[in-house]
Amino acid sequence: MVNTVSISGRKVGTGHPALVIAEVAQAHDGSLDMAHAFIDAAADSGADAIKFQTHLAAAESSLDEPFRTEFSRLDETRYQYWQRMEFTLQQWQGLATHAQERGLVFLSSAFSVAAVELLQRIGMAAWKVGSGEFASRDVWRAMAETGAPILLSTGMATKAEIAEAVAFFQAMGSPVALMQCTSAYPTPLEGVGLNVIDELRGEFHCPIGLSDHSGSIFPGLAALARGADLLEVHVTFHRKMFGPDVVASVTFDELKMLCQMRHALGIMASNPVDKDAMAEMLQSARKVFGKSLAPVRALSKGTVLIPEMVVTRKPSGGIPPDAIEQISGRRLARDVMPDRILRWSDLMEEGT
Repeated sequence: MVNTVSISGRKVGTGHPALVIAEVAQAHDGSLDMAHAFIDAAADSGADAIKFQTHLAAAESSLDEPFRTEFSRLDETRYQYWQRMEFTLQQWQGLATHAQERGLVFLSSAFSVAAVELLQRIGMAAWKVGSGEFASRDVWRAMAETGAPILLSTGMATKAEIAEAVAFFQAMGSPVALMQCTSAYPTPLEGVGLNVIDELRGEFHCPIGLSDHSGSIFPGLAALARGADLLEVHVTFHRKMFGPDVVASVTFDELKMLCQMRHALGIMASNPVDKDAMAEMLQSARKVFGKSLAPVRALSKGTVLIPEMVVTRKPSGGIPPDAIEQISGRRLARDVMPDRILRWSDLMEEGT
């Protein structure tokens, strides 16, 4: 395995800025126009990619599937909800085209082989394996056979299952990136698991990121500062919007802040500082902020100086503070006042 993958020509991994993915999931609530609105908002916020979820009820679900959380007043069953979330091939193509026109990588999680086949018809730059698909070998195989990179969420998987999944994709020649995730909606800060990012990086030589469900910007900020290669966050227009994932989402203003953080980290990381050279550049500042010796009170010409007669005051440029022993016992060549710093010219020649 390698520690970078290429997604739509963009390198993701060591030495490259983190890829920020805005996760829409079903926040559009079945509205195609709302789905398009999410694309514009994600692009305006500075995200790199937008991700939906492609659910085909007949291919992935049954009437026995329970709701993860009771929220819908419209759908009697989860199956009906998935049906209402479906878009046609042409509608998915329109969303993908719109995303590309706005400079976004278009992604959508597939939850069945049929969904992989549908999405493959419009072209996928990478495949996101959702947390719930940790054992869906048929879906994995369909994704891997396309040759596109795999973004594997580890939300419900054990370490052994993660290793098995990585081995599966590696055997099929698929580039892989792993994302630490906790499948709780919302995820409490105690459950984010930033340490797992480091653990995964130590075990697998591939890009490592965070798929966050906390509904807070703090885990994303921390993951970026920790060197995460990818960051995925659920997004919402407002915390009062309808939908089961709103409590696990960040607003677009918060997404913009995360993208700005990513940009700022990139600038800092790509511009190492030579401390000595920087100190040389700051010589004028050193003079302003530095200090010199100054009399504690008015002293007359001929006064023999002792350490108790002087203090340090800004700016530098006079007698430096570390010269206090040198001036002890020297006589003043003129009257001096406490509102001015001492200079060597204020002292008589030694021995006089």
